[in-house]
Amino acid sequence: MSLNAKPYLQSVSIRPETDLSSLAYPYCIPAVRQMGRLEFHPDVTFFVGENGSGKSTILEAIALALGFSPEGGTKNFQLQTVQSVSALHRDLRLTRSYAKPKDGYFLRAESFFNVATYMDEVGYLGGYGDKSLHARSHGEAFMALLTHKLRGKGLYLLDEPEAALSPSRQLAALSAIHQLARDDSQFIIATHSPILLAYPHAKIVRFDETGLSEVAYEETEHYLVTRDFLNNYPRRLEQLLDDD
Repeated sequence: MSLNAKPYLQSVSIRPETDLSSLAYPYCIPAVRQMGRLEFHPDVTFFVGENGSGKSTILEAIALALGFSPEGGTKNFQLQTVQSVSALHRDLRLTRSYAKPKDGYFLRAESFFNVATYMDEVGYLGGYGDKSLHARSHGEAFMALLTHKLRGKGLYLLDEPEAALSPSRQLAALSAIHQLARDDSQFIIATHSPILLAYPHAKIVRFDETGLSEVAYEETEHYLVTRDFLNNYPRRLEQLLDDD
């Protein structure tokens, strides 16, 4: 980001009056219950962890607290086809800077199809390269979002964007994210991708049964397991697929 810009979203915490002793969802998730004060990097913050660790739950709650739709999209897009939203967003306290984003988007890989369908129904395709998202592959649709819809100087929340992308397209997405970050944009991304996680100087927050902790790229399970498998794949396959 430019020297005179600050992160649009500085931190998030759970309001002190919230009953954290509740075992109801989502406070049954250790990372949610022990979140404390989560501070964000000005450019890119990654959430990592096993499925069910709470990273998507917290990302969704942040998005809803900011005014985005549960399905994703811009703040002008309000659609909810399933009633699966937790009440966590009502318990969050967001700390924002004086700098307000001029653009914003919340991507949920699992509901991007619904967003694409709505865009077709209303005929609003100008922000997506003037072509139906359904007329593209899933990966092409997401790349159209990155390269056409996101205009820069924005706050962007992405939930597992790599789900639609081949490794080469993940590299292209990494480049697009970098260009947007250089144009005063801030990203918060939940991901399993060791390629995306390699973004330089990003903050990586690990979600596990102990709560949240910041880790270096080379300390993530994603990096360690991928490196080990690629360097030793014959042996690892032998161990995994041994029928004896």
